[in-house]
Amino acid sequence: MKCSVIIPYYQREPGVLRRALESVFSQTHDDFDIIVVDDASPSPVEAELGALTLEQRARIAVIKQANAGPGGARNTGLDHVPADSACVAFLDSDDEWAADHLKTATEALARFDADCFFASIEGGEAFYYHFGVTDLAGSTAIERLCDDPPLVEIPDLASVMLRNWSFLHLSCMVIGARLLRTTRFEAALRLAAEDVLFFHDCIRGARRVVLGENIGATRGEGLNIFHGVSSDSPQFLQQQFNTWVALDRLESRSSQRPEDRASIRSYKQTARRQALWGQARLMRGHRPPQLGLLAQWAWRDPQILRSAVELAIAKIAR
Repeated sequence: MKCSVIIPYYQREPGVLRRALESVFSQTHDDFDIIVVDDASPSPVEAELGALTLEQRARIAVIKQANAGPGGARNTGLDHVPADSACVAFLDSDDEWAADHLKTATEALARFDADCFFASIEGGEAFYYHFGVTDLAGSTAIERLCDDPPLVEIPDLASVMLRNWSFLHLSCMVIGARLLRTTRFEAALRLAAEDVLFFHDCIRGARRVVLGENIGATRGEGLNIFHGVSSDSPQFLQQQFNTWVALDRLESRSSQRPEDRASIRSYKQTARRQALWGQARLMRGHRPPQLGLLAQWAWRDPQILRSAVELAIAKIAR
């Protein structure tokens, strides 16, 4: 099964992409090509390819574009997948794959007639919130498919991810031809949760989703837009607003079960509070609040005004 590997590239330090590519070329499944989308990276992509052999370099297509964010870069990659590719695997440019990741994924898709595969993820202290597929066993009904490698499926995966999607990550995700031709990221939500929407759309659109308990990828420590935004920076409010918009769209796409709505609305309320705390920090630093974007948010979501009043009352009470 031929697999196209899509790597969105935007880094400030050299050597990051080189490590990711080394993990791709170390795969035990070798029927793949690579699409690197240079999203106007400050560190030039050419320097990352210099140590590759001519044979390795021939398997890489580099597409350069004006900066569109990670979702926009992945969409560009999806739009350029060759017609003979049966699946697509995503890899962030600062992450690294385990050697059997593609082998496990492609065999699982073929064996179980699945459209989507997720492996488990691990990372350093900065990504403490990640957890593996095995950690779901205590709270979720899991059906075991095989033991070597350990593969499972979750009958109600869309609802499970709405409670906590930290066991899912793009660098551990492989999708089949049915999804790669039709499903795209909402690139405008570039500071927030466009990946969560993509997960949900793929899970809902797949005939079957297989999950691997083994570690498929390790998160790196390269440039991460989401974690690089301070709560008192001008970008933070936009980030939280985009998160709320993504969650609002997710709510409209998901089932109407009360527990699903409750999960999404809890995350929406967290985005409101994070935004308001960030604005409070701006004012404590004698900087003006971002009234224009706050007004835009309140027009879409009057609930944020109530949240502001609740936070003000709580502060006065303290």
